[in-house]
Amino acid sequence: MGLCAAGERGHTVAWFRGVAVRPKVGIMFAAYAARIDRDQPLSGLELGERPEPQARPGWTTVNVKAASLNHHDLWSLRGVGLGEESLPMILGCDAAGIDEDGNEVVLHSVIGQSGHGVGPKEPRSILTERYQGTFAEKVTVPSWNLLPKPKELSFEEAACLPTAWLTAYRMLFTNAGVRPGDSVLVQGAGGGVATAAIVLGAAAGLRMLATSRDEAKRARAVELGAESAYEPGERLPRRVDAVIETVGAATWSHSVKSLKPGGTLVISGATSGPNPKAAELNRIFFLELKVVGSTMGGKDELEDLLSFCAARGVRPVIDSVLPLDRAREGFEKMAGGDLFGKVVLTV
Repeated sequence: MGLCAAGERGHTVAWFRGVAVRPKVGIMFAAYAARIDRDQPLSGLELGERPEPQARPGWTTVNVKAASLNHHDLWSLRGVGLGEESLPMILGCDAAGIDEDGNEVVLHSVIGQSGHGVGPKEPRSILTERYQGTFAEKVTVPSWNLLPKPKELSFEEAACLPTAWLTAYRMLFTNAGVRPGDSVLVQGAGGGVATAAIVLGAAAGLRMLATSRDEAKRARAVELGAESAYEPGERLPRRVDAVIETVGAATWSHSVKSLKPGGTLVISGATSGPNPKAAELNRIFFLELKVVGSTMGGKDELEDLLSFCAARGVRPVIDSVLPLDRAREGFEKMAGGDLFGKVVLTV
């Protein structure tokens, strides 16, 4: 006669004639970091079989329907926030899917923000820094990290929101201190956060301006709601109340010079490097400018973002949708900057 009981780490143990029999670990397809290479990050990307996630107390498993790429995934392959001792690591922060109870859900990517599902002394982390990510058939996260997916959004659309779009939402509505009618400059139109900021700001009644080196991307920014778009460094017709900065060194001086006295520069990334040639410190203190760092966002902000998109008809801008087994194409596109909006992987 067989009996079942809870085993170590929440695993189920089947007893048959006095012998403990553990269930066979399942296998799933995934895109993962197998090696760290700071100069050629894509050389460490592998696609293949990985063990399915195992149950643990306070966590739940989600069947992934769609996941989106972020620059965070490229940085992980370079070893930023991810050490050799954690390899192999399934990549991917963002996902939407179906939980163990059949509910359509969206994942909040910050693990340990509330203390749910982790030890009392464990610092918060972004998914894939400590725990396996979403570029797989299944992912396990703390139950607290799940939010209902609005019926108005597809899985592909919802999967774009938890990192880039949440970052843009926090930059605009929490940290920039702007209100409807204010003007905002977005540097580097085409990137995930920049694109999200343009769409969200326009939908909220902000007067959005944008820059891009690419003429087609400038035109696309205007289509998405920007009043006008300019080449990087080009003098603007008027100074703005806030700047959304993700480019870094290449646009820093222009960002500072574009602000009104008392304006706010919000920065969440530095894809062109962290060390600008001129810090513009004299201008910053003389005009009493504010420089605010911004990283990701909270679960409550993601909930608000989901509600905002559903209520206002806002939809994430998707550059392309690829099946998971073509993930390398998506990584190459993102690494080359040849995209406008998000690359989404479907399972």
